[in-house]
Amino acid sequence: MQDAEVLAASVLAGDRRALARAITLIESTRADHMAVASLLLEHLIPHSGNSIRLGISGVPGVGKSTFIEALGNHVIDEGHRVAVLTVDPSSAISGGSILGDKTRMELLARRQEAYIRPSPAGNTLGGVTRRSREALILCEAAGYDVLIVETVGVGQSETRVAEMTDMFMLLLLPGGGDELQGIKRGIMELADLILINKADGELKALAGRSAADYRNALRLLHPRSADWRVEVQTCSARDGVGIDKAWQTALRHQDVLKASGEFETRRAAQARTWMWSEVHASLVSALQSDPEVRRRIPSLEAAASEGRMPPTLAARQLLDIFLKRQKKSDS
Repeated sequence: MQDAEVLAASVLAGDRRALARAITLIESTRADHMAVASLLLEHLIPHSGNSIRLGISGVPGVGKSTFIEALGNHVIDEGHRVAVLTVDPSSAISGGSILGDKTRMELLARRQEAYIRPSPAGNTLGGVTRRSREALILCEAAGYDVLIVETVGVGQSETRVAEMTDMFMLLLLPGGGDELQGIKRGIMELADLILINKADGELKALAGRSAADYRNALRLLHPRSADWRVEVQTCSARDGVGIDKAWQTALRHQDVLKASGEFETRRAAQARTWMWSEVHASLVSALQSDPEVRRRIPSLEAAASEGRMPPTLAARQLLDIFLKRQKKSDS
């Protein structure tokens, strides 16, 4: 495996292949790779943070990839470099992932100023991968000043992207029944900008009415920020209509948050969330790797699944085994 310092230098020089290798490295679960990845992040984190981080989510079929391609091309035309981190759902059966977002953003993928990285969601909830935060840091260090994170889709757990980005854009379809269109209250409250996409052709008028419905619905929800009023806009990613307005709104949102001090507060909170998320994941990994715990897991899982033991008691027994072994090894 390439030396962390050498790889970091290549990433800082804007080497796209080095960036791809670096992201692959941080996504690896091998112990030796994880050690090098930690050193890599130490080298690169001082060179990160100077970007606009946009999170984008939406219902299936809303046109997220089309919108991201249109937005990415527009932002590049404005003089920026864009990195897109997309998350593809992993099969619950095989664990495999299609990783097809690059083919859905063919025009954007051809731009030298763009970098598109699809990653499998794996078992991680929240619409992102476990290493999405680290990938953001690497892309910023490589010189990309606009970062777009696309989530798997919309659901109660599809909100973690808001914990690692500056602005959360929620894409919705025209119409769809009641004003909330089946979207959970939580994700609506996290949105900084709601975009009714596919506002073209016969759907244009319906999109306008849907936007009005959502504006009314937002009055019943608690805003995410005291300094920013959530906006609802219409757009057509297919025709490129409303893309410039969405980008200008993102810039205005950034200015408002920086002027109020909320930008720094959010970034600090995101760092703390990242730290504790890693603590939780590392503890679970250490527990599952313990040989005695692994030996007892099948019997305790069977007891819980067959109703012979409450799952809480089975979990407690596994934790007791792990903690006792840790205490014994420390003494």
